[in-house]
Amino acid sequence: MKTIQMTAKTPDIHALLARRKPQYSLEAPFYTNPGIFELDMELIFGKHWIYVGPEPSVPEAGDYITVEIGRTSVLIVRDDDMQVRAFHNVCRHRGSRLCQEQKGVVGNLVCPYHQWTYNLQGALMFAEHMGEQFDVSQHKLKPVHLRNIGGLLFICLADNPPSDIDDMARAMEPYIAPHRMADCKIAKQIDIIEDCNWKLTMENNRECYHCRANHPELTISLYEYGFGYAPNPENCEGLEQYQQTVKRRHAEWEALGLPSNELEHLDDRITGFRTERLPLDRAGQSQTMNAEVACKKLLGDFDEAALGGLSFWTQPNSWHHFMSDHIVTFTVLPISAEKTMVRTTWLVHKDAVEGRDYNLDNLTAVWVATNAQDRALVEQSQQGIRSDAYEPGPYSPFTEMLVEKFCNWYVNRLSALVE
Repeated sequence: MKTIQMTAKTPDIHALLARRKPQYSLEAPFYTNPGIFELDMELIFGKHWIYVGPEPSVPEAGDYITVEIGRTSVLIVRDDDMQVRAFHNVCRHRGSRLCQEQKGVVGNLVCPYHQWTYNLQGALMFAEHMGEQFDVSQHKLKPVHLRNIGGLLFICLADNPPSDIDDMARAMEPYIAPHRMADCKIAKQIDIIEDCNWKLTMENNRECYHCRANHPELTISLYEYGFGYAPNPENCEGLEQYQQTVKRRHAEWEALGLPSNELEHLDDRITGFRTERLPLDRAGQSQTMNAEVACKKLLGDFDEAALGGLSFWTQPNSWHHFMSDHIVTFTVLPISAEKTMVRTTWLVHKDAVEGRDYNLDNLTAVWVATNAQDRALVEQSQQGIRSDAYEPGPYSPFTEMLVEKFCNWYVNRLSALVE
């Protein structure tokens, strides 16, 4: 384990971790302190599997994307054999970045500085003026660990990444496979910058306590009793009806070969995750403004539209929604202690035609609105946490269970890795 050098401005991380009160939010330095942010980048984003985007981000040979994780730039490219590979976006000559754009197309990877040229497998092919003794085989691009799970791309910057990614892959691929992400295309991708710590972005995603009051577009297709309620005589019948609906729909979907039951491993594994297919309200087809499909051409081999929504959450930085007609996938990448990038990607069938099979505004309306609302909420939280009046507050045991699991995972991972 690497020892992180603490500065006078960094609080005692061991004391903060030791006094973390279960079922309560974290202390302010976890959201505001630059020293703790550096710990997060080194020990959380530097040593765990990070979701970086869907496989259709690089659909053809030569297509690439770059992903920025702190000071590290990672290049993800599809090679001539159609394999997706990841490399550090650093020339082996004098360190120049190879690809400057967030996405593009290349034949080979050519350094813009001195034109060292690499093939798409990362091998150095050409380096002028280096002499006869120069061995190109010793100057390949540095690889980054990459796993493709059902079309979702995860990378790990550690030399020895957590091996339990295999467990997540075995569990999740049967859930995701029917949606056939490899046969999808990106219809739209939007990046937003939130002026908050990345953990606030993730915590906000892990609960729907706030949904009814803040997300009128999203809640069109969500069952009210799926938000989580403290049971009482007034709502017990509604809660029971919702639970029976989930049970019935799970049985129907399982019979169609669609795994649906909850798998919960958010805080008991290094590579934490959770999944469940849940029914949607009203038309029950998709997360749209009328709960009907946004794309007429369904995914995979689906011939039924009302297949609910498969949700998949991973620690530390992603969530995903798979429906019969489209997929929405989210990655969260920290920028600084109080600034975070959220990338939202909408995917439809690769043969779907915009204007005929789907309208882009209709496809994206729910999450464009929801993201803007969430941005305001997390930024207000960040502002409040900066105040001297802030102190950790209690989580609802009925609606914020997954927030507690996120924080528990985070605290446990830091505790295990920090020296």
